[in-house]
Amino acid sequence: MLLEIKDLCAGYGAAPVLHNVSLSVDSGETVSVLGANTAGKSTLLRSISGITPVRRGSIKFDGHELIDMNGKDIPKLGIGHVPEGRHVFPKMSVVDNLWMGAFCKRKDKKLAERMDGIMQMFPRLRERASQLAGTLSGGEQQMVAIGRALMSNPKLLLLDEPSHGLAPVVVDEVHEAIVRIAKSGVAVLLVEQNAALALQVASRGMVLQSGHAVLEGTAAELAANPDVRKAYLGI
Repeated sequence: MLLEIKDLCAGYGAAPVLHNVSLSVDSGETVSVLGANTAGKSTLLRSISGITPVRRGSIKFDGHELIDMNGKDIPKLGIGHVPEGRHVFPKMSVVDNLWMGAFCKRKDKKLAERMDGIMQMFPRLRERASQLAGTLSGGEQQMVAIGRALMSNPKLLLLDEPSHGLAPVVVDEVHEAIVRIAKSGVAVLLVEQNAALALQVASRGMVLQSGHAVLEGTAAELAANPDVRKAYLGI
């Protein structure tokens, strides 16, 4: 198993946000985490990346225990993180934003090849290569954020609300990109309020509610679950 989380308790201040959450992602697999705002979805991804303090439990990635590691060393293991809200470097060009994603792998001889692959995935970024990232549309910034994470050649990509605030046509582009990334062999852990999108691209999923894992199953099982259909699919 590439990523294995067991009995994770994590959060900020006095009270934990996550309560005994367990989750696994295998190599090349796409797993979705559903839930409302404040359910703990972003905290889960931030815990994996070493940003949020872990109180108890285990996060093992490719044989390494992450909770004992400094957050700055975690990307070197092969974890790329696309945060909610994109967080591009606004006063840097598109291409410089992408190069920043390769900082931990800056001696990799295939960086130019990887850059070209990202430009093929998102042709608009090639057109905007020299433009300041802060002047791009929300959808274009999301493409930059995903491309930046891919520049490190991750084994696991953490995607936090990639469709949030985007126009439907751009959501379709992001959907297609996630499918392509997964087909390339990269494992994906997708946090998404757009349950329809999440369950289309994932093989398995989990529902978080107030920091607790309340449902798990295949994407088909979750899509057919009446509680999921009512709460997240509007059916």
